[in-house]
Amino acid sequence: MKTLVIHPKDLTTDFLCPIYESIECKTILRSGLSKDEVADQISVHDRIIMLGHGSPNGLFAVGQFICGNPYIIDNSLAKLLAEKDENIYIWCHANKFVENSNLKGFYTGMFVSEILEAIYCELPLVDQKVIDESNNEFSRIVSSYINNPKSIIYENVLEDYQVIAANNLIAGYNLKRIYKN
Repeated sequence: MKTLVIHPKDLTTDFLCPIYESIECKTILRSGLSKDEVADQISVHDRIIMLGHGSPNGLFAVGQFICGNPYIIDNSLAKLLAEKDENIYIWCHANKFVENSNLKGFYTGMFVSEILEAIYCELPLVDQKVIDESNNEFSRIVSSYINNPKSIIYENVLEDYQVIAANNLIAGYNLKRIYKN
């Protein structure tokens, strides 16, 4: 399976890099391409993994890609993404993008990965160590199942991340916002 990883360069989301390290046949896009070039890459890959910061409207480019709006992944690419059932969407509110565009895959809802996001979600104040543990363990867990179909990824991530969530408020919040369809 040829996998395309779209993960805009951003120090605040580098904790997600381990997710795709063990994938053998992959192309990684972190910056520099236009949206048309990204679309061309999507069309020639079997599975697309998209990671970073985003909103219900898509995955933010964070100034790393050449596009006419803040998004490197948005509705203009939904038709191409809909051709693939095993995609992975990991960004805040990816669930709304996936569901509104009738896409398939493994995906997250609002995913707290920074202190400001915890405040935004009105969670109790936590130490950065708690957020780092949630982030790092989530990435480690997803990475350990990344070479499987979405149903196996989903089931095992829920089971393994639950262990962290039992003692980590942020992981507990995020655990309730992991989906597949």
